[in-house]
Amino acid sequence: MEVSRSGYYDWLNRPRKVKVDVLGQKVKRIFEDSRKTYGSRRIKVRLSAEGMTVSRQTIRRKMSEMKLVAKARRKTRATTDSKHELPVAPNILGRQFEARRPNSVWVTDITYLATAEGWMYLAVVIDLYSRMVIGWSLDRNMKKELVIDALRMAIKRRKPSSGLVCHSDRGSQYCSHAYQELLREHGFICSMSRKGNCLDNACAETFFHSLKVEWIYGEPTKSRLQMTRHVREYIEVFYNRQRLHSNNGYLSPWSYEHKGGQEFTFRVSA
Repeated sequence: MEVSRSGYYDWLNRPRKVKVDVLGQKVKRIFEDSRKTYGSRRIKVRLSAEGMTVSRQTIRRKMSEMKLVAKARRKTRATTDSKHELPVAPNILGRQFEARRPNSVWVTDITYLATAEGWMYLAVVIDLYSRMVIGWSLDRNMKKELVIDALRMAIKRRKPSSGLVCHSDRGSQYCSHAYQELLREHGFICSMSRKGNCLDNACAETFFHSLKVEWIYGEPTKSRLQMTRHVREYIEVFYNRQRLHSNNGYLSPWSYEHKGGQEFTFRVSA
């Protein structure tokens, strides 16, 4: 085939379209929107929701090429004080971590958070139906008021009927007369984990792990005020309304409760 010299150089110098790695861009965007917490499974679900069907193997390869590594867990410390003489309740829940309707089973627990100004303690109440955090309280100590405030928030938001099972560990805060009186006032049934068995309250433990790995670890040490804002942002905006939860068929708690309603989009600030 004969080609003129001028034609050859015209072809050589002609601008060419650069092939755009659309999949790589989407994977990176979803990964960064999740605050570097999503692995290949959740990224695959999010891509599918955007109309792109891709295997986890392909996603893992893309993540490896771009050096995208999801955050990992750290060791934790115990927060349960079960060395007391207060009455304890039986383990009614019995590790049955499923609920057929909202406001039938709640679980509650306490964890610690480190700040530049000292420790803070977070109590949460989670509805087992959707895994939504419906009540929470954050303070610098673990007095009974911490768990009472979290439960009061949940009651105010959900207005549940009597007969609800409320499960916790057997820490002194949950065995306190004031907390137990609040349960009786609303006709709730108290359930408690067996002594020294954190798996009896695994759903709450899983939430705390997600909070710390996805939102707290790797961030600059914060003041107590900053930590409060940080926790509120995670619970009320990201976790409840956006985060894909495996127990919900990879719907957020809010979307699951609204039967697959539209997911919220939330971009995390740098």
